[in-house]
Amino acid sequence: MKKRFMVTEGETISQCVERMKSEGYMPVRRMEKPLFRETATGPECIGSQCVFEGKWIRRKGEQ
Repeated sequence: MKKRFMVTEGETISQCVERMKSEGYMPVRRMEKPLFRETATGPECIGSQCVFEGKWIRRKGEQ
């Protein structure tokens, strides 16, 4: 089972990874998604957002 985790504003990458682990997921992929703003001359890139894809970690005794 996979789940995506976004690094929220004010959160570090390390904190996001710890949040993933606390929910039982291991990071398997990191992606950068560009953030755009619409202007009169067209779209303008204003930054990016880090997104992790996590894979469920099976623990002892779980099925």
